[in-house]
Formats: sequence, C-alpha cells, structure tokens
Amino acid sequence: MTTSAAPNNLEAYWMPFTSNRSFKKAPRMLARAKDMHYWTPEGRKLLDGAAGLWCVNAGHSREPIVKAIQEQAAEMDFSPPFQFGNPKAFQLATRIAAMAPGDLDHVFFANSGSEAVDTALKMAIGYWNVQGQGGRQRLIGRVRGYHGVGFGGISVGGLSPNRKIYGTMLAAVDHLPATYNRVEQAFSRGEPEWGAHLADELENLVALHDASTIAAVIVEPMAGSTGVIAPPKGYLQKLRQICDKHGILLIFDEVITGFGRLGYAFAAERYGVIPDMICFAKGITSGTVPMGGVIARKGIYDAFMKGPDHAVELFHGYTYSAHPLACAAGLATLDVYEKEGLFERARKLEPIWADAVHSLKGLPGVADIRTIGMAGAIDLAPSPVGPGKRGFEAMDEAYHKQDLLFRIAGDTLVLSPPLIISEAQIGETVEKTAKVIKAVA
Repeated sequence: MTTSAAPNNLEAYWMPFTSNRSFKKAPRMLARAKDMHYWTPEGRKLLDGAAGLWCVNAGHSREPIVKAIQEQAAEMDFSPPFQFGNPKAFQLATRIAAMAPGDLDHVFFANSGSEAVDTALKMAIGYWNVQGQGGRQRLIGRVRGYHGVGFGGISVGGLSPNRKIYGTMLAAVDHLPATYNRVEQAFSRGEPEWGAHLADELENLVALHDASTIAAVIVEPMAGSTGVIAPPKGYLQKLRQICDKHGILLIFDEVITGFGRLGYAFAAERYGVIPDMICFAKGITSGTVPMGGVIARKGIYDAFMKGPDHAVELFHGYTYSAHPLACAAGLATLDVYEKEGLFERARKLEPIWADAVHSLKGLPGVADIRTIGMAGAIDLAPSPVGPGKRGFEAMDEAYHKQDLLFRIAGDTLVLSPPLIISEAQIGETVEKTAKVIKAVA
C-alpha cells in the first residue's frame, strides 16, 4: 500500500543534522505513523525505537490528541500572545505547574527546547539584574551537554561539532567536566556509583570567577543527545548544595527527561532535587505540535513583578508562545499520560528494558551499554574509516534492512521508545538492534 506520493525532487530541502548528500542518494522517508510504528511511502512498517526524536512519549497519532488539535484549529487557529491570552494557555500552565515539584509555579511558553533554554538563560541573567546584582552574568554548562542550537544553547552546551564553526558565541561561559568515564562506569544500569565528586568542580569554577559573577548552572539531569549518560549517584544533589552555598541559580534542561522518560513527570522528582528553573519541550505535546517552555520558581517570577502595573516585566517572548493548537495538544497529551499511567508504566518497565538492552553485551564491536529509565545507548567501536561511520551504517541498516528506527550520536546507537511499548516490542527492538550490530561489525 502506498501511503503518500514520494517527492520527485529532494534538492530544495536543506535538512537539519543530516548528511544531506548521502540521504539524497538513498532516502530514509517516513510517510505515516500510528502508535509504535512508522510507514514508508511504499507501505513498509518500521518499529519506532526513538519516539520520533525523544518526543512521541504517548505514541503516534493518538486519537484524543489528534481530535483536540482538530477541534482547536476549527475554533481558533491563532491568538496573539503579547498583551492577550487564550484560555487553554492558562489551563496548561496550571497543569504543568501542578506537576512540577516544590515552588516551581510559573510557566513561560516557547516553541522548542532551544527556545526554552535561551529563555531560561535570559531569565537567569535578568533575575540578577532586577535583584541589583547585575555583575552575575556568567553561565556554566557542562562538557558533552546539549542545550539546543540557539547561540545561548550552543554556548553553554559542550558538544564540539555544534560549536566549533560559529565563532566566539556568548563570552562569559565556562563548563563543568563531563560525568562519563568508561573505565569506572562501563555497562552501568541506572545511576552509576562513580562520579558524584565531579560536581565539586563547580567549587573550582567559583574560585576562578567568584560567585558574584555567576548567574546560573545549566545541566541535563540525564545527558541524552550525547548518548544517554545518567547522573552519578549524588551528583545532582551536590550541584544543588554548591549552588545554594554560593547563591547560584540551577537550571535543569529536561527537554528529553520531562514527561515520563525517566519514570516521572520530571527528573527533578526522581532525584529529589528542586532546581530554580526547568526547561521542557518534546513530550509536552507528544511531538504533535511544537511547544517548549520554562517552569520558574516563585521567587524568580516575583522578582520581576515590580514597577507600574501597566509595564511589561520581561521583554521576551515569541509570536507562537502558547499557540492555541499547541496548548490544546498539551492538555490532551497530559490527559493521556494520566489516564494510561504512562509515567508509572515507564518505572515498571525500566528493569525489563535494562535487562533487554544489556543483553547486547558481548556482541562484536560493542564497547559499552548504558540504560536509565526508558532510554538506552550502545557504544560501538569506531570503524577504521573514522569516527561516526559505523554508527551511520547501523542507522542505515536498521531502516533499510531491519525495519527499525533509532537515533545515532556518532558511533552510539540511542534507543528511546514511546512509553506505550509492550514487553514483546522491547524484545523485538533489541532483537533487530542485535542484527544491526552484527551486520556492521
């Protein structure tokens, strides 16, 4: 069955994070999706081992979400977010704030994880300015961190390919060391025992720059895009303690970990750490309509609420902030998560998932495996041709020969299925992945 006509000219589209030339020689097209699967234009069925791009947590084309989007489009397609509001924006913000821990009570909407990160960074610097501490402008990220593709995000991010050709970026930025050490942490399940001491490197950065110059630290609770690096036990707690000691804001980038990936609404809940801001996106609408945002603690919001009542408090926002279709999709998605208990389901499936993914240990070329929540990564030994070649070949093999979709990060295969995955489909995902690994060894 042909599900839609294939394009006859591929040249016009400059694809993101894609080897354009190789893709256009042998395209990997997706034309339709439902629940756990994609279909190619020719009608071939592929198991989605990546939840699209970490985002389709509730599964594809879920009827309640689709219906909510359709009804909203018919009722009101757009409303201006500056100086006007739409009811669903306030409803969704209230729902998200109620899910967040502690006094993370105020939600600012953006349209992507990249925009959410840049929003949080601006809020952090702006917060210290309105507090009379304008000298606090330095931002601290982490090596191997990924915080989107805005200039703020790549500045605090720690992935060299995303940074190296774009000039000096933001000036006042420094980085904590990465938390991964294969010698100490190889084949770890969940949070590794080794590595909490790496949080102490923040004290060295404070000594170097002085706390009076540092606005915020931003980290992913789990570093996802670089290949599923879980936080060492006690690491995030230490970061919170050091930030509190020196009056530094702590931002969690939960664009990937939010909405069930680690078995909770937010990873902050899993680890018992309340950051000052949480960035979210992806899972809030299960990937159906672009949306992102920042959840800020009450004290941050209140600090801006000064001056004349008629005055704008934060000069920041986007044309499509709290877009009506995105808000409708978000509310319907949260309903699906709640009614189907998908966060709790992810917690129950985590050990089953870990056992399955770790069964790949010992296959040719497998250098390491990591699992946390409903995510897993398999590091492959690089090809003699050079880094990244074996990973690319594995992705291509999975699509063309094994009817499986997963992500790659260099030579790392990254699995992050929709949270509706069955135990049988976990087995199928790992079985297909094993065939891929053997084919490219």
